[in-house]
Amino acid sequence: METPTKRGYCFTAIVGQNDMKTALVLNAVNPNLGGVLIRGEKGTAKSTAVRALAELLPLQKRVTGCKFGCDPDDEAHLCGECQGKTEIESYEGAMRVVDLPVSATEDRVVGTLDIEHAIKTGEKKFETGILARANRNILYVDEVNLLDDHVVDVLLDSAAMGVNTVEREGVSYSHPARFILVGTMNPEEGDLRPQLIDRFGLSVTVEGERDADARVKVMENRLLYENEPERFFAEYEPRQAELRGKIVKAQKLLPDVRYGNDILRRIAVICIELDVDGHRADIGMLKTAITLAAYDGRTEVSNADVNNAARFVLPHRMRRRPFEEAEFDISVIDRI
Repeated sequence: METPTKRGYCFTAIVGQNDMKTALVLNAVNPNLGGVLIRGEKGTAKSTAVRALAELLPLQKRVTGCKFGCDPDDEAHLCGECQGKTEIESYEGAMRVVDLPVSATEDRVVGTLDIEHAIKTGEKKFETGILARANRNILYVDEVNLLDDHVVDVLLDSAAMGVNTVEREGVSYSHPARFILVGTMNPEEGDLRPQLIDRFGLSVTVEGERDADARVKVMENRLLYENEPERFFAEYEPRQAELRGKIVKAQKLLPDVRYGNDILRRIAVICIELDVDGHRADIGMLKTAITLAAYDGRTEVSNADVNNAARFVLPHRMRRRPFEEAEFDISVIDRI
């Protein structure tokens, strides 16, 4: 049994950074949002928040012995091996954070097929990659802006489709790859191409706290966690349990959330007025507004949900002129 000192930091103990925490929780409620890109300076709890999210989330049912961690109750997304089983045993496991290093090659990310084995035996032999381990977990890419563009493309395709397909010499293999994608970056070290930024469902910008009391609380919480872990967890576990319960409730409520044509039209008008390219923003705003309603315990999407969703979905999709940074002014939404 793990000692308290080995436990991760509590999500609810993170001071401030409300937009980042909300974006992460929304992706936990609805992994189909497409992940979140967190941009900001170093030392602003980006990686701490990602790892703390995994600590917060409830245990999952997983198929015993499955290398993809399939959900035994989700027949639609079982891997090929689990689909072929007549009896499925399961266990409960914690969601994990799977790191994708900047130096990762495409083969390491997607996995490899043993072509020689396939030719000799007629059977597919697949060596799993990072995407296989990420299924039903959190895939964390620190300094995503420094990752090879081609690897980012593959990564975002799998995130959007929920499936990883590897093809070599006419032989193909597919497996489920449904994960919460979190990318973090410091804009001072270079940006992502606009085409790649657009593929992230949500984005937030974080910076250090400018309030003295908040900075004092950051220090107090960290030292309490390091020096008096039992007291730290005793203080924050009730808040963890409360937020965990709210997430579970929202996940169950999500399929029941409804919206009217007025909501669809408002989203479309906002995207037109703000001159947003393509249609990913419209779809992302709708999904996020639905998730916000569920997280708030409601089954009807409101205009306020749409406005709130815009704060996460539109900033990284605003069209920029050369040498100009796009700025998002939420007051513009309120006037539409």
